[in-house]
Amino acid sequence: MDYLYAFAVGGVICVIGQILLDTTKLTAPRILVILVVSGVLLTAVHLYQPIVDFAGNGATTPLPGFGYALAKGAMDGAKDGFIGAVTGAVKETAAGITVAIAFGYIIALIFNPKSIR
Repeated sequence: MDYLYAFAVGGVICVIGQILLDTTKLTAPRILVILVVSGVLLTAVHLYQPIVDFAGNGATTPLPGFGYALAKGAMDGAKDGFIGAVTGAVKETAAGITVAIAFGYIIALIFNPKSIR
């Protein structure tokens, strides 16, 4: 059942993003920011942790999960002061940021990137 819960919750998050793309004039980057910030806000009011407990990677892998990781790291690090809050957020998300940069670089080497006008 864990796989089903993860798939369902991750799917709902993706459906929300797709509905925003289809029904609003928001651009994809703005929707990405909305999803990340929603993860941060839901974590701040302690509503995202129950979703993570229920769905596991179905809630932590999509973009709100990145916001969740940022907020959780900042809140845990804030116990050590301001610098701890900043470094805590970076420590929690370092692997995801590194992978995104590395794969982006590799794809840019393989394919011919074109600017969108």
